[in-house]
Amino acid sequence: MSKRIHGIDLARALAIFGMVVVNFKLVMGATTGSTLLISASALFEGRAAALFVILAGVGLALSCRKAEQHNLLQRKQLQNKVAMRGILLLCLGLVYLPVWPADILHFYGCYFILASWLLFASHRTLLVLCAAIVSTFPALLLIIDYSQGWHWDTLTYLELWTPEGMLRRIFYNGFHPVLPWFALLVFGMWLGRQPLHQKATQKRLFKVALLVLILIESAFYLFRVMAQNLGMHGEEITFLLSTGPIPPLPQYLLSATASSMIVLIICIRLAQSYHHTALFRSLEATGKLSLTFYIAHIIIGMGILEAMNMLGGQSIEMALCSSLFFCLSAWLFATLWHRRFTQGPVEWLFRHLISRAETCSNRILRVNNTE
Repeated sequence: MSKRIHGIDLARALAIFGMVVVNFKLVMGATTGSTLLISASALFEGRAAALFVILAGVGLALSCRKAEQHNLLQRKQLQNKVAMRGILLLCLGLVYLPVWPADILHFYGCYFILASWLLFASHRTLLVLCAAIVSTFPALLLIIDYSQGWHWDTLTYLELWTPEGMLRRIFYNGFHPVLPWFALLVFGMWLGRQPLHQKATQKRLFKVALLVLILIESAFYLFRVMAQNLGMHGEEITFLLSTGPIPPLPQYLLSATASSMIVLIICIRLAQSYHHTALFRSLEATGKLSLTFYIAHIIIGMGILEAMNMLGGQSIEMALCSSLFFCLSAWLFATLWHRRFTQGPVEWLFRHLISRAETCSNRILRVNNTE
């Protein structure tokens, strides 16, 4: 695993582009227009965000490769760095929440805080934990009302700023709750430890992911047809037998994980063939600025849509055109920015804050070790 794995930043760029499509479609109220385009755009829902989270796990695993041979103090420093990254993301996301209620950053921060304890866990521990988290969530549905706090017609969380409501939303029934979305990041950590640069591994993972995706989607399509024939209500069928992200039942997690693996493997294979081309490097640069573009598509992208009075009542064609324009603009910006800078503006600020916090943390660790 000493070789650098190219293609991850390309997959991250695709994940950001997918999230832009989903979020622009949501805020523009794109429910009219071509049914084909509506169905095609629905494929990104829950999948782009899942890919984004799994790639975060892969990134954590890759960052820990060299640290596995370090001493206990150096491992502890790395764990603290990941935890501090999570705390910063959590705080940033909570500040960001009034602007964008569907924000993923504060969930992302919680994933990182928890993942800091698992950086050096065994492969078996990671997979067992994934299975435990995925299987626990359906049991929680029998105990806790999943709809509690939600006004589904407007996708508004009514108890967002109460302590109980905030905890329930983050850990159970928010857009990307820790239970069970944290399993995606943990699986990404396991995936990142595999020899992804080897073609044999790529073929094996691709075949398994494709098989799982076909089986899950086919099986639950048949289940929905059977349930409809048996007279079940449409809402019950969607809630229990959908492979969509709300609620994130095991069939969704398996399907989203499989589709994410397929995208990642394709990106890695493309990178191995076209890594030195200008087109590929520009797309990789876009992926490296993922945090910048995530924030920008809310602040700038949706800000422009609001200024143009395009929030709500738009067609799917207009939503996709707006998404395409933003993604092309982001691609162009990343290409030009990367010619002079190695980090995006938000990434630079984020790393600067982490570096300052890491310096303080390391001083405390050294003091404790000398006592």
